[in-house]
Amino acid sequence: MTEIKTLDELVELTGEPLDQVRCKIQDRIDAHARTLIAHSPFVLLATAAPDGSCDVSPRGDPAGSVLVVDDRTLVLADRPGNKLHDSLRNIVANPHAGLLFVVPGMNETLRVNGRAKLVSDAPFFEDLVVKGKRPKLAVVVEVEQLYMHCAKAFLRSSLWRPETWPDRATLPSMGTVLKGQMGLPQSVPELDAMLEKGSQYQY
Repeated sequence: MTEIKTLDELVELTGEPLDQVRCKIQDRIDAHARTLIAHSPFVLLATAAPDGSCDVSPRGDPAGSVLVVDDRTLVLADRPGNKLHDSLRNIVANPHAGLLFVVPGMNETLRVNGRAKLVSDAPFFEDLVVKGKRPKLAVVVEVEQLYMHCAKAFLRSSLWRPETWPDRATLPSMGTVLKGQMGLPQSVPELDAMLEKGSQYQY
């Protein structure tokens, strides 16, 4: 392998971005970004620990659930999960975070970088209630960079084209994966039934 070890080597190989690309980076949430955030039911949250180890966590809620408090502040509810709390632990130790907002059927995505913090109560918590459930925690992000990411990744992957999707029957079920990775005593059908039952309690 030929490893790239310096920024100069990287720039020599890939080149510098055009001025118009640099100019697209904003430091606040404009009207267009508000529209995309309001229509996004799925966002990826990237965080890093102080030692540099990284984590990316998928976050899903009905479109419109991510709150735009003002032109510099976003709020995401933290819903019940596996309680590993990788993202939350990272935020407590290192506030830098990145978000990638996805809108179904749209090939462009919205990227946000900023500083995050955890809060357990605030006036906006009532606006985070979904299906009668109020979150215990929320992630507040102070926007430092915001910009649109081009469509190339989604076009190359054909993500929104169902005819390119694999047959689900050819893929392992979650129960199959857990049985193989963890050696659990339950059978695969038992594990799949437990997971199906658990998925009904989303909030």
